Amino acid sequence: MENILLVDCDNFFVSCEQMFNPELEGKAVCVLGNNDGCVIARSNEAKEMGIPMGLPYFIAKKKFKDAIYVSGNRKKYSEISKKIMKRLLDFTPCVEKYSIDEAFLDIRGMEKFYKISSIQVADKIRKTIKEEFKINVSIGVSKTKTLSKIASEIAKFKVRKKIKDEYEGVFKIDDENREKILSQTKIEDVWGIGRNLHKFFRKHNVRLASDFCELDDDFLKRNLGKRGLELKQELKGNLQLKVIDYYVPPKSVSRTSTFKKSTNSKTYILNELNAHLHEVCKELRQNKLSAGGMSVLLRYKDFRVVVNKIDFKSPKSSEFELYKEMHNLFEELYKESAIYRSSGVIVYKLTPTEDIQQGLFEDVEAKKKRKLSDAWDKIEQKFGYGAINIGIKHD
Repeated sequence: MENILLVDCDNFFVSCEQMFNPELEGKAVCVLGNNDGCVIARSNEAKEMGIPMGLPYFIAKKKFKDAIYVSGNRKKYSEISKKIMKRLLDFTPCVEKYSIDEAFLDIRGMEKFYKISSIQVADKIRKTIKEEFKINVSIGVSKTKTLSKIASEIAKFKVRKKIKDEYEGVFKIDDENREKILSQTKIEDVWGIGRNLHKFFRKHNVRLASDFCELDDDFLKRNLGKRGLELKQELKGNLQLKVIDYYVPPKSVSRTSTFKKSTNSKTYILNELNAHLHEVCKELRQNKLSAGGMSVLLRYKDFRVVVNKIDFKSPKSSEFELYKEMHNLFEELYKESAIYRSSGVIVYKLTPTEDIQQGLFEDVEAKKKRKLSDAWDKIEQKFGYGAINIGIKHD
């Protein structure tokens, strides 16, 4: 049965902006990232205009004057993503968040529960998300993750090209159409085939997904290992990669951003680092994790990068515990004569907080700092992100 779904929010960052401001609907809209450095998301109208992804803003605003450019807000997009992911759980307990705007679902048994087919379940999900969040999603339906990913791209293409279908925004790959679709799918469009693998397959005259399925198992195992064999089976409709409905903790959490203007201001850079540190610590607490180490990153105007790091004696998750350590790392990196364009904070060696043994005579000061962080989270939950900021006065 085709019971693996890939739910993909269309032009997600743009869709979020259109949700905030309905006047943007139906217009050529570009969302800007990296302090308005370049285009990171486009509406279908902007794509039709020919605006490429990653185009620097200073070029875009001159070349495509009729487009609307909006500063990105990843914090808001992340909040909307969480709400959508939570809503998907109402359709099946087996939901795997793949990215901020994508999720795999295993709807086995849901067809019987709803007494409708899998493609109708997908259509029901699409209509629910549209009605509640004003966001369009494209949904691929098939027997495997790899095929459902291809199916979602076909669904998205049909919507963009305004090709009418019985289930708009939903497409199913089954045994009847699978071989035909694979013979029309470029190898570089298959999930898991990166740039290097694409070049490798081109050398071996593998240009289509159907060509990949014809490759000898020994060749795949020798060159790609287990992943190559799994991918071949996935394309043939044999499930190898199950939908993971449990939380897999990340290996690290990071926040980086480019400054609005390159600078050597120590206080400006420290304020940026303070904001990054709060965001990574907040994510740690949300996921009940603590960090065993931290890195501070500075990027010069000429794009050279310097990094300083420290490992902690015991895992931490409170910015009040980490501010001093972060500032010390920064002081060792900072050069007054240098000009910097971006900064970042990375925490690593992540451990579930509940697994950490607290000492019998735990530092009272550390307890107070953790309580302060928890209070900060509650205030932001009630009044919104940025309700409180800790920073340094500018020079």
